[in-house]
Amino acid sequence: MATIETTDTSAGAAVGPSDDGRLYAYRIRGTGRSAVVLWIGGEGDEPDRVVTLPDTGRRQVPVFVTARQARAYASRRGRTLATPDADTLELAHVQRWLADPVRRQVPPGAVLGAWNFFEDLARGLDAEHRLPRQGAVHDGAYEKLFGSECAAWTPDERHAVIELITAGVELWDSCPVVVRPRSRR
Repeated sequence: MATIETTDTSAGAAVGPSDDGRLYAYRIRGTGRSAVVLWIGGEGDEPDRVVTLPDTGRRQVPVFVTARQARAYASRRGRTLATPDADTLELAHVQRWLADPVRRQVPPGAVLGAWNFFEDLARGLDAEHRLPRQGAVHDGAYEKLFGSECAAWTPDERHAVIELITAGVELWDSCPVVVRPRSRR
């Protein structure tokens, strides 16, 4: 029986019908993989994360073609999405920028969304080790990205962002998924 659950790396808690975290559908449109995932907002100091399902020795991401399918899946598990529609991450914009970051303009909103998504995906998969360890250079780059001031990135900040986003794309494109998972109450 499939359940909506994920590992919270700090507490090892499962996400189920009584969890207080708000559940959202999130559409990822990439050049390789596109899907709707479920995302759960952390309560208080708890971090956000992408919902994952347990599998033998690893976690996998339930993915859907539409937000409606994700909503129906959550409903069968006794959950309601916080909003009826899915926000969208245009990952393809980020991937096109990564293909030629010297000549292409940074899409700040999409890169910021991707950065946040990749951190949440890594937490849900218990795969934080697949992303570069972040430090002060990342903090500076993130702050400038948040303010749409990418032109002010230092060379080290630019390199750190490209490295992190590249690793995140690789994580998304290679993570194990369950397409339209079945669930029973």
